[in-house]
Amino acid sequence: MPDYLDDLRLAHVLADAADAATTARFKALDLKVETKPDMTPVSEADKAAEELIRGHLQRARPRDAVLGEEYGVAGTGPRRWVIDPIDGTKNYVRGVPVWATLIALTEAGEGGYQPVVGLVSAPALGRRWWAAKGHGAFTGRSLSSASRMHVSRVASLSDASFAYSSLSGWEDRGTLNGFLDLTREVWRTRAYGDFWSYMMVAEGAVDLCAEPELSLWDMAATAIVVQEAGGMFTGLDGRPGPHSGNAAASNGLLHDELLGYLNQRY
Repeated sequence: MPDYLDDLRLAHVLADAADAATTARFKALDLKVETKPDMTPVSEADKAAEELIRGHLQRARPRDAVLGEEYGVAGTGPRRWVIDPIDGTKNYVRGVPVWATLIALTEAGEGGYQPVVGLVSAPALGRRWWAAKGHGAFTGRSLSSASRMHVSRVASLSDASFAYSSLSGWEDRGTLNGFLDLTREVWRTRAYGDFWSYMMVAEGAVDLCAEPELSLWDMAATAIVVQEAGGMFTGLDGRPGPHSGNAAASNGLLHDELLGYLNQRY
Protein backbone atom coordinates (compact mmCIF):
# COMPACT_ATOMS: atom_id res chain seq x y z
CA MET A 1 0.00 0.00 0.00
CA PRO A 2 1.37 3.47 -0.82
CA ASP A 3 2.37 5.41 2.29
CA TYR A 4 1.23 8.82 0.96
CA LEU A 5 3.74 10.62 3.17
CA ASP A 6 5.26 12.55 0.27
CA ASP A 7 1.77 13.71 -0.62
CA LEU A 8 1.16 14.72 2.99
CA ARG A 9 4.37 16.74 3.01
CA LEU A 10 3.22 18.45 -0.18
CA ALA A 11 -0.16 19.21 1.42
CA HIS A 12 1.70 21.07 4.20
CA VAL A 13 3.61 23.10 1.62
CA LEU A 14 0.32 23.95 -0.12
CA ALA A 15 -1.25 24.95 3.17
CA ASP A 16 1.70 27.17 4.09
CA ALA A 17 1.27 29.06 0.82
CA ALA A 18 -2.50 29.33 1.21
CA ASP A 19 -2.21 30.48 4.83
CA ALA A 20 0.11 33.29 3.83
CA ALA A 21 -2.35 34.48 1.18
CA THR A 22 -5.50 34.22 3.29
CA THR A 23 -4.11 35.75 6.48
CA ALA A 24 -2.74 38.70 4.50
CA ARG A 25 -6.27 39.65 3.45
CA PHE A 26 -8.14 38.67 6.64
CA LYS A 27 -9.93 41.73 8.04
CA ALA A 28 -8.73 43.84 5.11
CA LEU A 29 -10.99 46.87 4.75
CA ASP A 30 -10.81 46.68 0.95
CA LEU A 31 -11.51 42.93 0.68
CA LYS A 32 -13.62 42.27 -2.41
CA VAL A 33 -16.60 39.94 -1.88
CA GLU A 34 -19.01 38.68 -4.55
CA THR A 35 -22.16 36.54 -4.42
CA LYS A 36 -22.10 33.27 -6.36
CA PRO A 37 -25.14 31.87 -8.21
CA ASP A 38 -25.95 29.67 -5.19
CA MET A 39 -26.14 32.90 -3.14
CA THR A 40 -23.04 32.08 -1.07
CA PRO A 41 -20.20 34.60 -0.77
CA VAL A 42 -16.79 34.29 -2.37
CA SER A 43 -13.93 36.64 -1.61
CA GLU A 44 -10.86 37.55 -3.60
CA ALA A 45 -8.91 35.56 -0.99
CA ASP A 46 -10.85 32.35 -1.80
CA LYS A 47 -9.94 32.70 -5.46
CA ALA A 48 -6.33 33.68 -4.83
CA ALA A 49 -5.73 30.77 -2.44
CA GLU A 50 -7.19 28.23 -4.85
CA GLU A 51 -5.19 29.63 -7.76
CA LEU A 52 -2.04 29.43 -5.65
CA ILE A 53 -2.68 25.80 -4.68
CA ARG A 54 -3.49 24.84 -8.26
CA GLY A 55 -0.28 26.45 -9.46
CA HIS A 56 1.80 24.52 -6.94
CA LEU A 57 0.07 21.25 -7.87
CA GLN A 58 0.62 21.85 -11.58
CA ARG A 59 4.34 22.04 -10.91
CA ALA A 60 4.63 19.31 -8.27
CA ARG A 61 1.95 16.81 -9.42
CA PRO A 62 1.21 17.62 -13.09
CA ARG A 63 -0.45 14.26 -13.71
CA ASP A 64 -2.96 14.63 -10.87
CA ALA A 65 -6.44 16.07 -11.35
CA VAL A 66 -7.74 18.91 -9.17
CA LEU A 67 -11.26 19.69 -7.96
CA GLY A 68 -11.75 23.04 -6.25
CA GLU A 69 -14.76 24.92 -4.97
CA GLU A 70 -14.07 28.03 -7.04
CA TYR A 71 -12.74 26.66 -10.35
CA GLY A 72 -14.17 23.15 -10.71
CA VAL A 73 -12.35 20.12 -12.11
CA ALA A 74 -9.13 20.17 -14.12
CA GLY A 75 -7.46 17.02 -15.41
CA THR A 76 -8.32 13.34 -15.25
CA GLY A 77 -6.81 10.24 -13.74
CA PRO A 78 -6.90 8.02 -10.68
CA ARG A 79 -5.60 10.72 -8.30
CA ARG A 80 -7.54 13.90 -7.60
CA TRP A 81 -6.78 16.70 -5.17
CA VAL A 82 -9.87 18.29 -3.61
CA ILE A 83 -9.55 21.88 -2.41
CA ASP A 84 -11.70 24.24 -0.38
CA PRO A 85 -9.58 27.41 -0.30
CA ILE A 86 -11.57 28.92 2.58
CA ASP A 87 -14.06 26.77 4.46
CA GLY A 88 -16.08 29.30 6.43
CA THR A 89 -16.07 32.19 3.97
CA LYS A 90 -18.96 33.89 5.80
CA ASN A 91 -16.83 33.92 8.95
CA TYR A 92 -13.81 35.11 6.98
CA VAL A 93 -15.55 38.12 5.45
CA ARG A 94 -17.01 39.16 8.83
CA GLY A 95 -13.71 38.90 10.69
CA VAL A 96 -14.59 35.72 12.63
CA PRO A 97 -11.40 33.65 12.96
CA VAL A 98 -13.08 30.25 12.45
CA TRP A 99 -12.14 29.43 8.85
CA ALA A 100 -9.68 27.06 7.24
CA THR A 101 -8.12 25.82 4.04
CA LEU A 102 -9.05 22.18 3.35
CA ILE A 103 -6.74 20.07 1.19
CA ALA A 104 -7.34 16.41 0.37
CA LEU A 105 -5.88 13.85 -1.99
CA THR A 106 -8.38 11.28 -3.22
CA GLU A 107 -7.84 8.13 -5.23
CA ALA A 108 -10.23 6.31 -7.52
CA GLY A 109 -11.62 3.22 -5.85
CA GLU A 110 -14.74 1.31 -5.03
CA GLY A 111 -17.60 3.74 -4.57
CA GLY A 112 -15.77 6.63 -6.24
CA TYR A 113 -12.78 8.71 -5.25
CA GLN A 114 -11.78 8.07 -1.63
CA PRO A 115 -9.66 10.40 0.54
CA VAL A 116 -6.16 9.13 1.33
CA VAL A 117 -4.63 12.40 2.60
CA GLY A 118 -6.34 15.24 4.38
CA LEU A 119 -5.13 18.52 5.87
CA VAL A 120 -7.10 21.27 7.60
CA SER A 121 -5.27 24.53 8.30
CA ALA A 122 -6.87 27.29 10.37
CA PRO A 123 -4.20 30.00 10.58
CA ALA A 124 -6.33 32.55 12.44
CA LEU A 125 -6.78 29.94 15.19
CA GLY A 126 -3.12 28.90 15.00
CA ARG A 127 -4.21 25.29 14.43
CA ARG A 128 -3.57 22.60 11.84
CA TRP A 129 -4.78 18.98 11.62
CA TRP A 130 -3.83 16.24 9.15
CA ALA A 131 -3.92 12.55 8.32
CA ALA A 132 -2.71 10.04 5.75
CA LYS A 133 -4.30 6.66 5.16
CA GLY A 134 -2.84 4.08 7.51
CA HIS A 135 -0.73 6.59 9.43
CA GLY A 136 -3.14 8.06 11.98
CA ALA A 137 -4.28 11.64 12.56
CA PHE A 138 -2.21 14.45 14.05
CA THR A 139 -2.43 18.07 15.12
CA GLY A 140 0.33 20.63 15.57
CA ARG A 141 2.20 23.39 13.83
CA SER A 142 4.25 21.15 11.55
CA LEU A 143 5.04 17.53 10.73
CA SER A 144 7.95 17.63 13.17
CA SER A 145 5.94 19.25 15.97
CA ALA A 146 2.72 17.29 16.31
CA SER A 147 0.69 15.11 18.62
CA ARG A 148 -1.44 12.15 17.62
CA MET A 149 -5.22 12.46 17.91
CA HIS A 150 -7.83 9.92 18.94
CA VAL A 151 -11.58 10.20 19.24
CA SER A 152 -13.27 10.02 22.62
CA ARG A 153 -14.54 6.87 24.31
CA VAL A 154 -17.82 8.39 25.48
CA ALA A 155 -20.42 5.66 25.05
CA SER A 156 -23.64 7.32 26.26
CA LEU A 157 -25.56 10.18 24.68
CA SER A 158 -26.21 11.60 28.13
CA ASP A 159 -22.45 12.15 28.49
CA ALA A 160 -21.87 13.31 24.90
CA SER A 161 -21.08 16.69 23.41
CA PHE A 162 -22.79 17.37 20.05
CA ALA A 163 -21.59 20.04 17.62
CA TYR A 164 -23.48 21.43 14.63
CA SER A 165 -23.56 24.42 12.29
CA SER A 166 -27.11 25.77 12.13
CA LEU A 167 -30.77 24.82 12.46
CA SER A 168 -32.13 25.92 9.08
CA GLY A 169 -30.77 23.00 7.06
CA TRP A 170 -32.42 20.44 9.31
CA GLU A 171 -35.76 22.20 8.92
CA ASP A 172 -35.35 22.22 5.13
CA ARG A 173 -34.58 18.51 5.24
CA GLY A 174 -37.67 17.77 7.29
CA THR A 175 -35.75 16.32 10.24
CA LEU A 176 -35.63 19.29 12.62
CA ASN A 177 -37.67 17.50 15.29
CA GLY A 178 -35.26 14.56 15.34
CA PHE A 179 -32.36 17.00 15.55
CA LEU A 180 -33.98 18.78 18.49
CA ASP A 181 -34.70 15.46 20.20
CA LEU A 182 -31.00 14.63 19.93
CA THR A 183 -30.04 17.97 21.49
CA ARG A 184 -32.27 17.12 24.46
CA GLU A 185 -30.61 13.74 24.94
CA VAL A 186 -26.97 14.81 24.91
CA TRP A 187 -24.99 16.41 27.70
CA ARG A 188 -23.98 19.50 25.74
CA THR A 189 -24.50 21.22 22.39
CA ARG A 190 -22.48 23.93 20.69
CA ALA A 191 -22.68 25.41 17.20
CA TYR A 192 -18.97 25.57 16.39
CA GLY A 193 -19.66 25.05 12.70
CA ASP A 194 -17.82 24.06 9.55
CA PHE A 195 -14.48 22.19 9.75
CA TRP A 196 -13.94 22.84 13.46
CA SER A 197 -16.66 20.48 14.67
CA TYR A 198 -15.06 17.55 12.81
CA MET A 199 -11.59 18.35 14.05
CA MET A 200 -12.84 18.41 17.64
CA VAL A 201 -14.42 15.00 17.09
CA ALA A 202 -11.02 13.78 15.89
CA GLU A 203 -9.35 15.31 18.95
CA GLY A 204 -11.86 13.74 21.33
CA ALA A 205 -13.08 17.15 22.57
CA VAL A 206 -16.50 16.60 20.95
CA ASP A 207 -18.23 13.25 20.49
CA LEU A 208 -20.74 13.89 17.67
CA CYS A 209 -21.30 16.36 14.86
CA ALA A 210 -23.41 16.58 11.71
CA GLU A 211 -24.41 18.87 8.87
CA PRO A 212 -27.42 18.44 6.53
CA GLU A 213 -26.00 19.87 3.30
CA LEU A 214 -22.38 19.87 2.14
CA SER A 215 -20.18 19.56 -0.95
CA LEU A 216 -17.32 17.14 -1.47
CA TRP A 217 -14.68 19.83 -0.91
CA ASP A 218 -16.24 20.53 2.52
CA MET A 219 -15.75 16.91 3.59
CA ALA A 220 -12.88 15.15 1.80
CA ALA A 221 -10.15 16.40 4.14
CA THR A 222 -12.20 16.24 7.34
CA ALA A 223 -13.43 12.71 6.59
CA ILE A 224 -10.04 11.05 6.57
CA VAL A 225 -8.85 12.99 9.60
CA VAL A 226 -11.83 11.73 11.62
CA GLN A 227 -11.42 8.19 10.30
CA GLU A 228 -7.69 8.04 10.98
CA ALA A 229 -8.37 9.31 14.51
CA GLY A 230 -10.49 6.21 15.04
CA GLY A 231 -13.88 7.76 14.41
CA MET A 232 -16.66 7.29 11.88
CA PHE A 233 -17.52 9.69 9.06
CA THR A 234 -20.58 8.92 6.94
CA GLY A 235 -23.45 10.57 5.19
CA LEU A 236 -26.76 10.78 7.00
CA ASP A 237 -27.66 7.71 4.94
CA GLY A 238 -24.87 5.79 6.67
CA ARG A 239 -22.69 5.59 3.56
CA PRO A 240 -19.02 5.78 4.62
CA GLY A 241 -16.97 8.73 3.41
CA PRO A 242 -17.73 12.17 1.98
CA HIS A 243 -20.07 11.33 -0.91
CA SER A 244 -23.61 11.72 0.42
CA GLY A 245 -24.04 15.50 0.23
CA ASN A 246 -24.22 15.70 4.03
CA ALA A 247 -22.22 14.38 6.97
CA ALA A 248 -22.34 12.71 10.34
CA ALA A 249 -19.16 12.17 12.34
CA SER A 250 -18.67 10.54 15.70
CA ASN A 251 -16.37 8.56 17.92
CA GLY A 252 -18.00 5.45 16.44
CA LEU A 253 -19.59 4.31 19.67
CA LEU A 254 -22.55 6.67 19.23
CA HIS A 255 -22.87 6.66 15.46
CA ASP A 256 -25.97 4.51 15.09
CA GLU A 257 -27.84 6.60 17.63
CA LEU A 258 -26.70 9.80 15.90
CA LEU A 259 -28.04 8.62 12.55
CA GLY A 260 -31.24 7.38 14.13
CA TYR A 261 -32.16 10.76 15.54
CA LEU A 262 -31.09 12.73 12.46
CA ASN A 263 -33.22 10.62 10.13
CA GLN A 264 -36.43 10.90 12.13
CA ARG A 265 -39.25 12.48 10.13
CA TYR A 266 -42.50 13.27 11.93
